[in-house]
Amino acid sequence: MNRISSQLGSRLALVSLDGTRRPAPPALVLVGHGSRDPRALSTIRTLMDRVRELRPGLPVHLGHIELNEPLLSDTLADLGTGDAVLVPLLLSRGYHVKQDIPEAAAASSARTRTAGPLGPHPLLVETLHERLAEAGWRAPLDDAERRASGVVLAAAGSRDPDAAVDTRRTAALLAERLGVPVVPAYASAAAPTVPDAVRALAARGRHRVAVASYFTAPGRFSTECAAAAPWIAAAPLGAHPAMARLVLHRYDQACARSLSTEPVLASA
Repeated sequence: MNRISSQLGSRLALVSLDGTRRPAPPALVLVGHGSRDPRALSTIRTLMDRVRELRPGLPVHLGHIELNEPLLSDTLADLGTGDAVLVPLLLSRGYHVKQDIPEAAAASSARTRTAGPLGPHPLLVETLHERLAEAGWRAPLDDAERRASGVVLAAAGSRDPDAAVDTRRTAALLAERLGVPVVPAYASAAAPTVPDAVRALAARGRHRVAVASYFTAPGRFSTECAAAAPWIAAAPLGAHPAMARLVLHRYDQACARSLSTEPVLASA
């Protein structure tokens, strides 16, 4: 019954008040990086389901940059000459956003628009905060506990300076939310590492340190970063409901622009 209701609702959404048929919306293509960890693909598929629940009737597809099938090039080939909006499941600007995804779009026959990366954005901060709370984070009880507390925002890392700018912005937003210092750190390609960031906070007298996992899904990097936590480590962002809302926000932003294969900068 739920499936029939959803199908009926999606068909009615394509009909305007005067009875004429509205044009079908562009397909939403989630672009994942890809991972050898099977939990990553399972997480992304759950996120896809949540996006579909929020926007019944919207065609939602998945394509990977590497490591997992379907690859983005194959997903775009299956779309033929249709309209599509590519939404990177990436958290900052970097090579994949600036080069890999636009090149795959340009090589396809589909008419594409490429959204900006998911971050920085307040919905990511909402998700990070809830993941920390799930892991055992609580607000410091007094000034002494506040002076002893801190968070390391563990991210993948990139050689692109714009990626570091985006990650620092998220760290600043999370620090405002938590009321304690949040230090960005990286699993690869950038400094500091998570252990270095933990040591830097300890040198400032902050020994109540949590690691916030700034990864879209579980994988090697998130596991390694969590292992460096001296206290608690939060789960990755995953298929949190706020992530599904953010995906649709980026999709809607891209739909408001003219057809193009060039990504926009992330914005709130």
